[in-house]
Amino acid sequence: MAKTEQGNGLDMQDGRGKLTDNGNGSSFGSDPEVNGNAISEAQVDKYGFTGGAQQSVLVPAEEIPNEVLRQRESKWLEMLNSWDKWMAKKHKKVKERCQKGIPPSLRGRAWLYLTGGKVRREQNQGRFQELDDQPGDPKWVDVIERDLHRQFPFHEMFAARGGHGQQDLFRVLKAYTLHRPEEGYCQAQAPIAAVLLMHMPAEDAFWVLVQICEKYLPGYYSTGLEAIQLDGEILYALLRRVSPLAHRHLKKHKLEPILYMTEWFMCAFSRTLPWALVLRVWDMFLCEGVKILFRVGLVLLKSMLGSQEKLKTCQGLYETMELLRAIQPQYMQEAYLVHEVIELEVSEKDIEKEHLAQLKRWKESRGELHCKSPPRMHGAKAIMAADPPSRQDLRQRPTIIVESPLTSQTDTMRAEDTMKSKQEAEKKTILPSAENANPYLPPGDPSPLLNHMTIQGSKESLSSAEHDTYL
Repeated sequence: MAKTEQGNGLDMQDGRGKLTDNGNGSSFGSDPEVNGNAISEAQVDKYGFTGGAQQSVLVPAEEIPNEVLRQRESKWLEMLNSWDKWMAKKHKKVKERCQKGIPPSLRGRAWLYLTGGKVRREQNQGRFQELDDQPGDPKWVDVIERDLHRQFPFHEMFAARGGHGQQDLFRVLKAYTLHRPEEGYCQAQAPIAAVLLMHMPAEDAFWVLVQICEKYLPGYYSTGLEAIQLDGEILYALLRRVSPLAHRHLKKHKLEPILYMTEWFMCAFSRTLPWALVLRVWDMFLCEGVKILFRVGLVLLKSMLGSQEKLKTCQGLYETMELLRAIQPQYMQEAYLVHEVIELEVSEKDIEKEHLAQLKRWKESRGELHCKSPPRMHGAKAIMAADPPSRQDLRQRPTIIVESPLTSQTDTMRAEDTMKSKQEAEKKTILPSAENANPYLPPGDPSPLLNHMTIQGSKESLSSAEHDTYL
């Protein structure tokens, strides 16, 4: 995206809770089309976006020295190889490493493990393929197809109409409507699924999407958007404590939370922040849960509206909305925002306490909720505790099997050698002893046993290096 876009209006007329145009021609997934034009390599940044996308020019990403990155990769490999033990006994260290940022080469695997998507996938073998093979409800299929080209069109994976990225995005979103037919499809799910597909295969992305929708943000994508409205009131109440000045300003101008925080939370800031910062926020969010989204929102509101000096530039409702739609670059610096989010003292208990209070007010003023959502789980530790995985569920499996290069080259030679060996055996009446046998085989004459061991070794080495799958 050439600039940050935010669709912050809420249209409840269709009963679905659709975010509408904000005055700039922007809504969920409303980016201009690239029309399938190829993107040259010179234009693409390290995240796969064309230059300037997601404000990468205004807010450059922090560079991590290669030696530091290698050390982090080694530590993450160790954790992923014994995930259940680390989560049970060293969760604090896992959280700290997520706060520092997951190494790019392992981010897909880490997200899969953090969310419990790996366990869901193993416990439902073949389920995604079963859903993928079904045609889907025409009502949702039509809406999804219309949204495909609007998701990150400046990313090389989704730039081409009908390209592999758009195809996988369709598969994941359609599968979800079949998995949860009572919920169907919500436009805000598309950017969530697209971010996941940038880091993992379609089946993994589907299960992580399921976990986000069912465990992290339950009810967010249901008809009426009641859950997101409740969380808007929770954010507003927490702001009173974090920044009384910002709270008073929003209250004075009657600026409802739903007008500025809907896209922030429903898309997990993926359409709001510079990409490097999006990934850092997701690393923490998938580890610690929804409190990270609340903290990011509170930090942004406090940063933009937390002093008299800052409020001089937004005297009315319109000016305030414009300010919240175009977050200033200094507040989106990676080091600044991550530090502020980590330091902000807003806990799961604070959120749940306020949730009960807001739920009581909702029932008093509007009656019972129409959509009954399961209780949300605050991060990876809570998810694992609720559904303890077996060692089998966490076992690493290679997705790519590479046959030994010797296989194709030696098929013919092995056949010739076998025939030659038979002829020699017929001539000789005494076979050489094991001690006298030559232990060294010529390079072009591998024995069947050696060849089998080579192929087997190739497969096993991939199993121990699964982290290469999503590079």
